[in-house]
Amino acid sequence: MEKTIFQYSCPGRIGVSLPALDVPETSVPGRFSRKDPIGLPEVTEGQAMRHFVRLSTMNFNLEKSIYPLGSCTMKYNPRLHEFLARIEGLASVHPLSPDDTVQGTLKIIHELGVYLCEITGFDAVTLQPAAGAQGEFTGLMLIKKWQEARGEGHRNEVLMPDSSHGTNPATCTLAGLKVVSVDSDSHGRVDVEDLRRKAGENTCAFMLTNPNTLGIFESSIKEITQIIHDAGGLNYMDGANMNAMLGIARPGDMGFDVCHLNLHKTFSTPHGGGGPGAGPVCCREFLSPFLPASTVEKAEHGYRLRDAGGNSMGRLLAFHGNVGVLYRAYAYIRTLGAPGLNEVSQVALINANYMKARLKPYYEVPNDDGPCMHEFVASGSAMGIHGVKTLDIAKRLLDYGFHAPTIYFPLIVKEALMIEPTETESLESLDAFVDAMIAIAEEAGEKPHLVTDAPVNTPVLRLDEVKAVKDLFLVEPFESEE
Repeated sequence: MEKTIFQYSCPGRIGVSLPALDVPETSVPGRFSRKDPIGLPEVTEGQAMRHFVRLSTMNFNLEKSIYPLGSCTMKYNPRLHEFLARIEGLASVHPLSPDDTVQGTLKIIHELGVYLCEITGFDAVTLQPAAGAQGEFTGLMLIKKWQEARGEGHRNEVLMPDSSHGTNPATCTLAGLKVVSVDSDSHGRVDVEDLRRKAGENTCAFMLTNPNTLGIFESSIKEITQIIHDAGGLNYMDGANMNAMLGIARPGDMGFDVCHLNLHKTFSTPHGGGGPGAGPVCCREFLSPFLPASTVEKAEHGYRLRDAGGNSMGRLLAFHGNVGVLYRAYAYIRTLGAPGLNEVSQVALINANYMKARLKPYYEVPNDDGPCMHEFVASGSAMGIHGVKTLDIAKRLLDYGFHAPTIYFPLIVKEALMIEPTETESLESLDAFVDAMIAIAEEAGEKPHLVTDAPVNTPVLRLDEVKAVKDLFLVEPFESEE
C-alpha cells in the first residue's frame, strides 16, 4: 500500500528553515493557543516534495493524455495564456484599487465583454458570475426580474428538455421557479409539439443547451424560440456547448434573449477540480438594467466601474469576478482572432464526427440521423448480454491509460457514454483512444472478466462504490507512534 506522508515522519526531523524575526517577539494570548499538538508530519523538504509529486503522478490530467469528458470541454489550454495572466501588473492588482490606477485591467474586462457580445450576438454583458451554474442563476434572475417589472410576476414555470444539464433544474429551483420538463423526439431534439402544448400563461422562460447534450444541433431552433416568445416568455441558452459554434452560429440570431458562457471551457482556462471558472452572461438590451452591479464602461478619459441602477439584481460576486480567468479568455480571443475561433469549432466538429464514425461498428449511437456537433453520445447497452456495463468500460479505460468520458448522462440514453474529443487533440491521440474503446468492446465479448474486474494496474483498484459513499475515508487513518 502507498505510504502516507505520516509514515515517513521521524521525531525532530525538520524540512524548513524560517527566517529570523524582523518584528518584536510577542506571546499569543492563551485563548488563541492550540490545546493539542497540530500533528503535522516531521519530514525533510525532499521527502515532502517526493510525496506530493508521487501523488500527482497518480492523478489523471491533460498533460498525460486525452480527457474526453463529454459536455465539459476538457481541452489543452495554451501556456502562452497562462504566462500572460501572470504578468505582475495584472495578477497583483488589488480589487479595491482606484479606477485610474487599474486602467489596464478595466480595459481588458471591457473589451472582453465587447468580444463576447459579438461572438454571441447580444447587446450587453456581465462578467461577474464565477461559474456556469452562477451564470445560469444570473440569466434566470434577469428574466424573472424583467417579468416582474412588466407585471407578469405570476409566470413561474421554466420549460427545459428532458436531456438538459443537471444544473438547469437545480438553478431553476434556486431561483424560486418551477421546472416543466419537455420531451425529446425520436431524433434527440426538442419535441416541438410537446413544447407548444406546455408553453402558456405561466411560462417564464425556456432553458435550452444548443447544441444539446446529445451533441445534436436543434434544427427547429427558430420555431422553438418563437413559440416561447408568443407565449410571453423569454429564451435562455445554456452556453456550455459554445465550443461547437464559434464563428459559425450566434445564440442572439437564433431567438435567444440570454446566454451564459463557460469561459473555463470554451476560452482557455484549466478546467476541473472545482475551478477556477467564469460564467459571463450576455443578454439583449432590454434586459441590461437588471444586470448585476457593477459593470465597466468606457468613459471620456479611460475606463471606469459604473454602478448599476435601481433595477439591478445586485452583486453576485465580490469585486469584478474571477479576473484571472477573464485575462486568459481575453488572451485566447486576441491570439486566435475571428478566423482562429472559427477554426476551433470546425476542428472540434471534425474530431467528434471522426471518432463517432470509427466507434459506430462497435457501440450503439442512438439518435444518429446525421453529423454530430462537437460531441456525441454512444451506448454500452449492447454489451449487457456479456454482463458488462458502461461503468466497467469506463474503469477498463484506466488500464489503457485514458480517462473515461462522461457516463450515464444524458439520462435519456441507456448506458450512455458521452464523448467530447475537443479540437486540441491530434489524429494520433484520437486513434489511440478509439483503439482502446474497440479493444474493450472486443474484450467484453471474448473475455468479459477483463472488463468487469478493471482496473487492475492503477494505484487504487476497483472500489465498492456503494460502501465508499456510505463509509467515506479521504485519507488513510493515521495512528500515532506514542
